[in-house]
Amino acid sequence: MADPKDSSEYLSTLAKGLSVLKSFTRERPEMTLSEVARVTELNAAVVRRCLITFESLGYIGKNGNQFFLKPKVLELGSQFNEIFNVDNTLRPLLQRMRDKTGDSASFAVLIEGDIFYVSHASTYRVIRMQAAAGTRFPALNTSLGRAILSTWSDHEMRAFIHRYPARALTNRSVTDAKELLARLQDARVQGWCSVSDELDYGVTSIAVPIVVPGVGTVGSINCSAATSRVAHESFVDERLPVLRETADTLVAELLRAPVLLRSIRSRENDTQSIAQ
Repeated sequence: MADPKDSSEYLSTLAKGLSVLKSFTRERPEMTLSEVARVTELNAAVVRRCLITFESLGYIGKNGNQFFLKPKVLELGSQFNEIFNVDNTLRPLLQRMRDKTGDSASFAVLIEGDIFYVSHASTYRVIRMQAAAGTRFPALNTSLGRAILSTWSDHEMRAFIHRYPARALTNRSVTDAKELLARLQDARVQGWCSVSDELDYGVTSIAVPIVVPGVGTVGSINCSAATSRVAHESFVDERLPVLRETADTLVAELLRAPVLLRSIRSRENDTQSIAQ
C-alpha cells in the first residue's frame, strides 16, 4: 500500500502544524519555541511560523517566551461530538454500564499505536489514571487495546508489536513480545481481555472488542476499577455479561449510524497497512 505522505496532494505544512498543536500535554502545558521544536523534531523556523499562525487564529497564546493552548482548540474536538451526537448515542450506553457495575466505562478505537477514547463515563471514585474523550494510552498496556488486537491474525499481531513496542509503565507491564502475543492469542480464544496495574498502579480493567458484521473490529469497550476494590475472578465474572450486552447494543447503534461507523473504523484494521 502506497504511503499517503508520498502523494503530491499531501500537505506536509498542515501535518507539521497539527504536530505543533498536539505537542502540548498535561505534562507540557507551556513551552518555549525551542522546546516545541525538540518535542516535534521540527526545524525551529517551521515551528515559529506554526506558532505565529496559530496565535493569530486564536488557538495558541503567548506569555513572554512561553506558548500555551487557548480554549478555542476545543472547537476542533467538539465538532466530532456535535456532528455524530456522541453524547446522546454512545455515552448513554456507557453510563448505564457504569451504573450497573460501579466502574468507569469507555469506548475506544485504535489510532496508530494508541487507543483513543471516543466516549467515557467516569465514576466519582478517584484513581490515579484519569481518562476522558480524546485521551490516548499505549494500546499494548491496556485492556481496550489488547481486546481490539485480539481479533487480528497472528501475523498482524506480531507486526503491531514490532511496530509499536510495549512500554514498561509499571513493574507489572508486560513488554516481552512473545508473552504479549500469547496474551493476545488467549484473549482471542476467550473473547475478552483483562489488564491489572500495567498502565498505572491501582487500575484494573476488562474489555471486549466491538465487532460489526460486514465491517470487522472497529473498537472496544471496557470497565475500569481500582485494583484495591476488586478480586480478579469475581471482577471478570460480574462484568463480562454486562460488557457483552452493552457491546451488542453498541453494534446496533453503530449500524444505525453508518457515517459514524465509517468515521471510527481505523486504518490499522487494514491488513496491508499494519503489515507494510
